Amino acid sequence: MISLSQAVVTYVLLLWIVSLSDGMPDPAQREMLMHQEASRQTGGQVMLTAAEQRLDAYLHHLKKQEMSAALFPPALHFFKAKPLIQKSAIFRLLQKMPKGAALHIHKSSLVSADWLVKNATYRPNCYICFTWDHSVRFLFSERQPFPRWDCFYWQLLRNLRAQAEDLTKFDNSLMQHLTLFTGDPDTAYPSQDIVWEKFEKVFIAAAGLLMHAPVLRDYFYKGLEELHQDNIMYLELRSGLSRTYELDGTIHDKIWTLKMFQEVTKKFTAEHADFLGARIIISVHRALSVSEVKAAVKEAIQMQKDFPDVVAGFDMVGREDSGRPLWYFREALSLPSDLGVTLPYFFHAGETDDEGTDVDQNILDALLFNTTRIGHGYALAHHPVAKELSRKGNVAVELCPISNQVLKLVSDLRNHPAAILMSEGHPMVISSDDPSLFGTTGLSYDFYQAFVGIGGLKANLGTLKELAVNSFR
Repeated sequence: MISLSQAVVTYVLLLWIVSLSDGMPDPAQREMLMHQEASRQTGGQVMLTAAEQRLDAYLHHLKKQEMSAALFPPALHFFKAKPLIQKSAIFRLLQKMPKGAALHIHKSSLVSADWLVKNATYRPNCYICFTWDHSVRFLFSERQPFPRWDCFYWQLLRNLRAQAEDLTKFDNSLMQHLTLFTGDPDTAYPSQDIVWEKFEKVFIAAAGLLMHAPVLRDYFYKGLEELHQDNIMYLELRSGLSRTYELDGTIHDKIWTLKMFQEVTKKFTAEHADFLGARIIISVHRALSVSEVKAAVKEAIQMQKDFPDVVAGFDMVGREDSGRPLWYFREALSLPSDLGVTLPYFFHAGETDDEGTDVDQNILDALLFNTTRIGHGYALAHHPVAKELSRKGNVAVELCPISNQVLKLVSDLRNHPAAILMSEGHPMVISSDDPSLFGTTGLSYDFYQAFVGIGGLKANLGTLKELAVNSFR
């Protein structure tokens, strides 16, 4: 953050330099300007110890090597870049680094697809249905499930595996329904519409596994475990709350799910003293009506009152470009203020490259509704007033670089607009959005893309420290 006094000093210095710039500029003045710019970037005010300075010099050396390579990972689609990143010495250092908190991850993509297939679908009584639109549905049942509109024929997975000639190939085919990862992403996803269509199919497919209460309980624990293995200390999970079921037909309500999440978190923190906890940001889809969102906001207010250590706040999710803008829901989103209560908002906003549309105004509207953070904020650099307001209010952008690339907002991460925000020291945290869909776990891959690709050679160890610390502010 740049103070008013710093800005005034810089302005005065610039006037002085310009007034003296007849002929050859003074190298000392040039050095001073470069120092001023460096001090403004993310981490520019962070003081490094002697040991940290040596590590920083080593990181800079490694980064120069990677940037001069024939294939530069941030310039490639992540699905092609992943094996290159895994070989990176910088990436291996980032894996070991404490990364603070993961503040933007969705429930249905928290845990690796590998675990869903090799654990959840191997459980007894797991049925599968292959749908007309080339997707799948899952269901746990003690008897043959009845046909329904989207699934006419359910098959027991145990029987299908017994008939499979190649079990690994069969499981890999299931995994393709639970992730976007593919060897040829340009052919598979030629447009935003097509990649988003597959994206939403994956969420629907995973929901069939996660609605089974025993799976969901183990899934939450596994999710915390995968984050902890990546040196993450805290989680805020965006999650819709739906009913879950047991094999005997017992139906659990939303309150049960909150209590179960609370129990799992307490168990995990008791077993891992360096993990600080996890909370839920209750999320509803922007395709709902105003009255439905109003009811959801009212419910979230009560849930946060009853479970303050579990419920962090409220968000609206789903593709912004095809959904309704935040302003459409202003009556519902004004409800906490009308009732004189507090419900923190954590709005997705600016996950678009369509400038000037109603959806493009979500950035401003999120700030008008006092959002605590801005989810994605891809369009923020094009909104100078919103950018200034969020900086002054210390409203951090939740930067999810891999998500923005896979969902086709940007192809070469060196061109990501967050490079502007990072150069200005805008409040920012790094997160992974939907790690299982992108073939990742934790935050290390996104930290790599932000540090090496978006930050470039200017980003240093101070940048990494500030990004981690920002996640706890």
